[in-house]
Amino acid sequence: MRTATWKQKARQLKAETYALYLAARDPRVPWYAKIFAVCVVAYALSPIELIPDFIPIVGYLDDLVLVPLGIALTLNMIPPVVLAECRARAEITMEKNKPTSWMAAAVIILI
Repeated sequence: MRTATWKQKARQLKAETYALYLAARDPRVPWYAKIFAVCVVAYALSPIELIPDFIPIVGYLDDLVLVPLGIALTLNMIPPVVLAECRARAEITMEKNKPTSWMAAAVIILI
């Protein structure tokens, strides 16, 4: 694969992660989907990993398998109408600027 394709896939993964974050805050999403979405987003954005990256081959498995799998499972739990709205909002936000959360940064620094 070319580098441009990888960059596009990475950008898409970031947008999906942000859409999950938005969906977790939507009242129309079931409680179990909210909890799962929060866990997936927190794991995707956290510097703390289940398998450290310095372990050869296996270290990157969580980034290449667990995060996309968690996102895919969560997307199936969210109502399609809500998901479409959250994806549109995420795309708009990603085009304008990168979303930032100072609260998340503070939590990561404290850890």
